[in-house]
Amino acid sequence: MKILFAGTPNFAATCLQKILKSHHSVLAVYTQPDRKAGRGQKLQTSAVKQLALTHSLPVYQPEQLKTTEIREALKNWQADIAVVVAYGLLLPQTVLDVFPHGCINVHASLLPRWRGAAPIQRAIEAGDEETGVSIMQMDAGMDTGPILLQKTLAINSSTSSEKLFIKLAELGAEALLETLHLIEQGNTVTTAQSIDGVCYAKKISKEEGLIDWQLPAQTILNKIRAFNPYPIAYSYLDQQAVRIWQAELSPLTSDKKPGTIFHLDKNLIHISTGEKSIELTHLQLAGGKPLTAAEMLNARRELFAVGQQFEIHPSL
Repeated sequence: MKILFAGTPNFAATCLQKILKSHHSVLAVYTQPDRKAGRGQKLQTSAVKQLALTHSLPVYQPEQLKTTEIREALKNWQADIAVVVAYGLLLPQTVLDVFPHGCINVHASLLPRWRGAAPIQRAIEAGDEETGVSIMQMDAGMDTGPILLQKTLAINSSTSSEKLFIKLAELGAEALLETLHLIEQGNTVTTAQSIDGVCYAKKISKEEGLIDWQLPAQTILNKIRAFNPYPIAYSYLDQQAVRIWQAELSPLTSDKKPGTIFHLDKNLIHISTGEKSIELTHLQLAGGKPLTAAEMLNARRELFAVGQQFEIHPSL
């Protein structure tokens, strides 16, 4: 089939790569405009744009898709279908109606659970034991269209968002090709999304990474996993910001105030919480690089001494 592809991050690039290796033809690619990022605030191109350019595909980066000119430009490609993956823009009904087979979307959740911008992170944060991908026939709503295909994937207790992104991107790409084949053969069956179990995965903010040590250990561990690689969970120790990349449930217990370092061993830093305790395994100080707990203790043991108290604000 002749395809117009719309997507932006690495997750979408994985799907685009899969299509490019198939018998389908990608006519053009739409992606978000280049944005300034990093300390130098240099313009960064999306992963999808980078991949498209290596394959000499036409790339378009409109700020929005609501104008008549854009709709006519899309129509002029005479594509059979549009594939949308983490694009970052809502498609108006006038755009959805351009293509004979409409627009299909690869979404990283088992819809209707976790509609919205951050389904992978929110699933881990909530402690879900299962997630997956949904291939959806798009309508004008926010991830509300009927389902064409779903595939499930287990979430184990050590899975971070970074690892789950990779697994779901591969699963989504496979499901996408399977769906395109069904559409070609005229064998699709759509299923309306259930009205039960609907929840929304709002965009992740940096401020959400702040750890409340009064919460149960498992809730804190879910946050740490969910916010790796962005924005990284954090706390304050002796008025210094400490980013916590990885942690595990500690076998030790403590009656100390939540957030207290109550035990050190060669490789781990044990912290009390509102229920049970956790052991820090990888962390980072401001201006430094991520270190294992063993490396951090070798370099800054005085900062992480037993009895030191993690706080929710540097002035506390």
